[in-house]
Amino acid sequence: MVYIPQKMKLLLLVFSFLHRIGCRIQNRLYRQRIFKPKRAPFPVISVGNITFGGSGKTPFVIHLITFLINQGFKPALITRGYKGKWEKNGGILSDGKKILGSWQDSGDEAFMAASNLPRAGVFIGKNRMLSCQNARDSGFEFAVLDDGFQHRRLHRDVDIVLYDARDRVSLREPVSSLGRADVILVEEGMDIQEREKMKKSFPQSAVFKYSVESQGLFRLGKKEKESIKGFQSKRIIAFCGIARPERFLALLRKEAINPVDFITFRDHYSYPPHSCEIISKRLQKLRADALITTEKDAVKVAHANALQRIPVFYLKIDLKMGDDFYSMMSSQIQSMM
Repeated sequence: MVYIPQKMKLLLLVFSFLHRIGCRIQNRLYRQRIFKPKRAPFPVISVGNITFGGSGKTPFVIHLITFLINQGFKPALITRGYKGKWEKNGGILSDGKKILGSWQDSGDEAFMAASNLPRAGVFIGKNRMLSCQNARDSGFEFAVLDDGFQHRRLHRDVDIVLYDARDRVSLREPVSSLGRADVILVEEGMDIQEREKMKKSFPQSAVFKYSVESQGLFRLGKKEKESIKGFQSKRIIAFCGIARPERFLALLRKEAINPVDFITFRDHYSYPPHSCEIISKRLQKLRADALITTEKDAVKVAHANALQRIPVFYLKIDLKMGDDFYSMMSSQIQSMM
C-alpha cells in the first residue's frame, strides 16, 4: 500500500510554501529586470514543471529529443545531474557517440536519458550556461534544458511546462506562474472543463494534452521486449524510488499486473547493498516469481549483487501527444534556427 504519512504531508506543505515564497521573490526580480537572463550561444527549449517531480518530465525530455533528432537536428540535453558527482563542477555524460560516465557521476535521470539517446549530447552541471557553451563547442545545434522552468538565469526560446492539476501539495511555485509558459502540457485525465478554464486563464500559452503509456517490460541487461501477458498470472513484487510511486503502481495495474507486494523508497534512492538484500529476502519470503521496477530505478540496481540471480524487469514508459503538438513544435523550431 502506498501512502504519505501525515507528518510527511505537513513537512512537504511547509517546504512547498517556503519554496513558493522564494520563487515569488525571484520572479518579481526578473519581472522588474533587476535580474536579467543570459543568452546561450544557441537556441534553448526549456522543459519543466511547477511540482516536485512526478509529472513525467524525464520521459518527455527523451521523447522530445528523439523527435528533434528524427527531424534532422542535433540537440544536446542540458541538465543539472541531481545528486550526481558531476553536479557541482560539471561533466559530459554523452558526446552523442558514446556514454562517458556512470549514473553515479550524472545522477539517475540524466543517465536514463543518455541511455535512451545515443545520438544526443548530455551535459551535466549546475552551471547551465557553461554546459551550453560546451555543447555548442562540441557541435550541437541547440539545447533542451531539463527542469528549466525555475532556472531563470538562462534565456529560453520556448518554455514547456508539464502540469499535474491533481497535485496541489508539492507545488514549487504558484499555479499563476504557468503564465510564463509558452506551452502547457496537461495529462489526458484532466477534466475537459478544467482544461478549458486553463486555456482562458493563460491565453498566451498553447495548451496540449498528453498521456503516459507503457512501452513494455524489459529484463535488466536485455534489449528484447517481454510479453506483458506472461506477467499477469505471476507473483510479482514491484519496487521503486520515485516521487509519485502510486503512478507506477497504477500503470502496472492498468496492464493487469497486480503485485503481491509494493516496496517504495524515497525519490532518487541509490539502493545500497542492504536495501537490495531486503528486496531479495522479501521475494523469497513471498515466493514471488520476479521483480518489476521503473526504468529510472533499473539503472541503479543493474549491478546489485543481491539481485543478480533474480529475474528483474523494468517498465518502460513514453508520453503521447496529438499531431497538433508536433506541428506546433516544428514551426517553433524552424523559427529558432
